[in-house]
Amino acid sequence: MRLADTATLKKVLNSNIESSTMKWIEDRLYGIVEEKSAKNLFMTYSLLASKVKASKELIFSNLNNDRLTNYLSLQKANNLQVARIYLLSRVLEENNDYFQSKVANLIQVADSSELETFLKFLILLPNPENYKQAAIEALRTNIATVFDAISADNPYPATYFTDQQWNQMYLKAAFMQQDLSRILDIDKRANAELARIISDYAHERWAASRDVDPYFWRPVGNFLGDNLLNDMERLLRSDRIEENRAGALCCLQSDTAKAEALLMKYPDVKDSVVNGNITWYNLVN
Repeated sequence: MRLADTATLKKVLNSNIESSTMKWIEDRLYGIVEEKSAKNLFMTYSLLASKVKASKELIFSNLNNDRLTNYLSLQKANNLQVARIYLLSRVLEENNDYFQSKVANLIQVADSSELETFLKFLILLPNPENYKQAAIEALRTNIATVFDAISADNPYPATYFTDQQWNQMYLKAAFMQQDLSRILDIDKRANAELARIISDYAHERWAASRDVDPYFWRPVGNFLGDNLLNDMERLLRSDRIEENRAGALCCLQSDTAKAEALLMKYPDVKDSVVNGNITWYNLVN
């Protein structure tokens, strides 16, 4: 699911940095590839911070790649981030057999800012599945910005994670009180085991008199057995309108007669979700 090749990334850079800076990058790349120099790769990756201004807003001129433009805009990409991903992409395209392990090693010693760039734009690299371990390792962090880099607005997890890994990410995001609506392809990656864990987690929160993010329930709609139906009824009876809406949306997604019958008992919220006035995207508005 690669969104762009290096030629396209180079177009982005050519529209956004000085030609002298671009020449410096190309000269460094030539030396790195010709000499097969991991040392120069690591040094150049770090030196880019002093060569490329990160603050400038990206300009997209004649790119003809809406998917890439949208992704870079969604991630609020800057020149430095694009330059770093371009550097890694180029060396991997030139000699993947040699540089694959070197890129993996680079990430092991990267500072948090460099790691965030790698994780955010991992999907742009050649053969991004080769760096799955780095993405999985990021799930263990307690640094919110690093965790967000892999989990928020990022197609990589939904594309390459197993159910267990994806579930771990989703639950960790909830535990860290991150914005769950920024996780991509929740409906696509929903699974029965995750639905069960969500219910168990919610019961623990309720037992401790703590609220549950209404959006947290989004993956359960296709898995409404008796236990989860009881949870939906609790949501629909709640004094919180956001929970009413979440329960209704889950019941609407289910194809079971029991879920339909439960939703019919709450006509006001039922009408809102059936008519499309309430969706997961305006749940709390």
